[in-house]
Amino acid sequence: MTEDGRRWLELRVRCPYAGDRADLLADGLVAFGARGVEERAGWYVSYFAEPEDVDAFVAQAVSVVEAETGLSPVLVEHGWQAHEAWEDTWKRGLDPRRVTDRIVVHPSWALPEEVRRDDIVIRLDPGMAFGTAEHGTTRGCLRLLDGLVATGDRLLDVGAGSGILSIAGARLGADAVMAIEGDGFACEAMRENVVANGVERIVTVHEAWATNESLASWGPVEGLVANIEAGLLAPLHEGFRAALKPGGWLILSGILGHEWRESRVRAESHGFEFVALDEDGDWRSGVFRRDA
Repeated sequence: MTEDGRRWLELRVRCPYAGDRADLLADGLVAFGARGVEERAGWYVSYFAEPEDVDAFVAQAVSVVEAETGLSPVLVEHGWQAHEAWEDTWKRGLDPRRVTDRIVVHPSWALPEEVRRDDIVIRLDPGMAFGTAEHGTTRGCLRLLDGLVATGDRLLDVGAGSGILSIAGARLGADAVMAIEGDGFACEAMRENVVANGVERIVTVHEAWATNESLASWGPVEGLVANIEAGLLAPLHEGFRAALKPGGWLILSGILGHEWRESRVRAESHGFEFVALDEDGDWRSGVFRRDA
């Protein structure tokens, strides 16, 4: 344990009968709340803030991963990692990536090999925050944002994590972005990323968990992106609608393929018109417009 008492619970999961579906274990961990997943010799590994009841937390993780993936039995091991050791862990596997024709994302220690004149280059060090160009939900949101953000827009980024989508919104022309994130460690990383990308006058980091009431108070905005997960998105649609101006756009992400139909129907029942869908592996990201 570190001097300030911070340590992380390391969860390792595998399924001996998964075969070529083993990658679904990473999706299951993300659905459980993981901010990143690493594959090590057949085990899928992620880190979580120290829970009050470790045994109950581990049992719940197995239940969620099995339910989300359809794989069984899911085997689990757990251990501890000091907070300082995380720096070396999250660097593994992060490389420069061109996500769209003009959006390039890279970590501070690895510069992109090719940068064109009109490229939007985002430097991102996620730390304990979710949100890198290595995950399908983040890539999907970036692709959709690239065609939606207009100069002068005001945006909300709900579950902002590393701040990658807020930074992209600012670099695409938004005048103001409020990045909403309830995890304090994620907010630490996000503030550093915002400064590193020179958008601190545009992006405001707000440490809070979104509710329907708080969403309404943070509007009105032209656009809202929520990359969390289907179960957390479901109760927030009234707040999404209240925060958006009539005709404003909404990106919903963190949705698995088998959850998409229900998620779309729910959004449409709250007065949102479906516009476009981005598919990246098992993940879905959708664009909706608020009616007038």
